[in-house]
Amino acid sequence: MTAKEIASYIDQTLLAPTATEEELTAFVTKAKDFGFASVCINPVYIKKAKEILAGTSTKVCTVIDFPLGAGGLETKQTQADIAIDAGADELDFVIDLGLVKAHKWAELKAQLTFIAKSVKEASMFREEGGAVLTKLILETCCLSDEEIVESCKCAKEAGFDFVKTSTGFYSAKPNGATVHAVELMRKTVGPDMGVKASGGIHNFEEAMAMINAGASRIGASAGIEIVAGCK
Repeated sequence: MTAKEIASYIDQTLLAPTATEEELTAFVTKAKDFGFASVCINPVYIKKAKEILAGTSTKVCTVIDFPLGAGGLETKQTQADIAIDAGADELDFVIDLGLVKAHKWAELKAQLTFIAKSVKEASMFREEGGAVLTKLILETCCLSDEEIVESCKCAKEAGFDFVKTSTGFYSAKPNGATVHAVELMRKTVGPDMGVKASGGIHNFEEAMAMINAGASRIGASAGIEIVAGCK
């Protein structure tokens, strides 16, 4: 895999709650020429990132109901609408872990179906055109294999574009992606749906392990280091 190819897998990520506009500007400017799939940033900086990335193929991704996922449907929808209006191209939603741990799969699927439909409808009014991608963050480190599988099924049946491993903010260890989780997610959703491995991916070798396990996106703050490690 070439450096350009590995870069096209990466959502270069800056989600620190302390990130300033100056730090965000430097981060996106540095990422601009690498050909990353996206930069994944906090919602407050969507417009600034769009300005910096104008004329490039790199998308602007942001997070919704992050990092807990416990805001409820109205919170998720409102945040998504605001992010789309600001220019976001991709939305990473944190799953409602309370529904998952209670095994309320019908309720979870209904919530996700509403969100996916709402995002697709809002996408129709984007000036630049094109659908906004939806990704569902499962927080796999605190789920059983059964819960990972059922959550993936709900996301796929609801019309989400991706399932994603982790926020990277959960207190359990390891709190990021694992090869096992990615393999299980890919096996569940099949070959056509996106799988994003995120959290704890620091170098080229770790990124390739996730890609070989079935990941079609890599979420990492070390995107530049990952590309540099490509021989």
